[in-house]
Amino acid sequence: MSMNPAMNSAASKSIYNVPNALTSVRFLLAIAVMALIPMGYRGTALVIFLIAASTDWMDGYWARKYGQVTKLGRIFDPFVDKIIICGSFIALVEATGSGVASWMATIVVGRELLVTSLRGIIEGGGGDFSASWLGKWKMVLQCAAIVAALLCLISTPVAPWLQTTATVLLWSSIALTVYSGYDYTIAAARIMRGEQDAE
Repeated sequence: MSMNPAMNSAASKSIYNVPNALTSVRFLLAIAVMALIPMGYRGTALVIFLIAASTDWMDGYWARKYGQVTKLGRIFDPFVDKIIICGSFIALVEATGSGVASWMATIVVGRELLVTSLRGIIEGGGGDFSASWLGKWKMVLQCAAIVAALLCLISTPVAPWLQTTATVLLWSSIALTVYSGYDYTIAAARIMRGEQDAE
């Protein structure tokens, strides 16, 4: 016997669903990466990071395909994305030879806090402040920089080409982090200015 539409709708909006379970697993993987890097298990941390970062699309895809988008999921999924990136950068600061300085990690964390605050203000007022392609490419570059940094820590000795690649990726990711933060700030200012003009 099939469930009636009301029951299907209730089930799809439950927080106990596959997308939120996947996000929870990714959260645990992010915590594992942050713990393993300072402990010296860089190879294991790299594998776990790749799994956590590469499965980012799965929870969102499942939620949209099966109508299981929830308010918790809309908040939890991007939160876990930020934990994966920010946590990895912070952990790499402690690892000698990673090339990640404390000020770099501060910029990454600060940018995420700024954009999250702006999104909360605008969407709390009924506006739309969805992630842009610039923000998505920023995350891709950050992931590449983290992978390259971990490869440098694993390799002994580090090949010159790998060191150069890691340095370029790291500085490029920081530059794009700053620029995307600026771009989001300008976009937020325009939206808020438009709301004030409408009043």
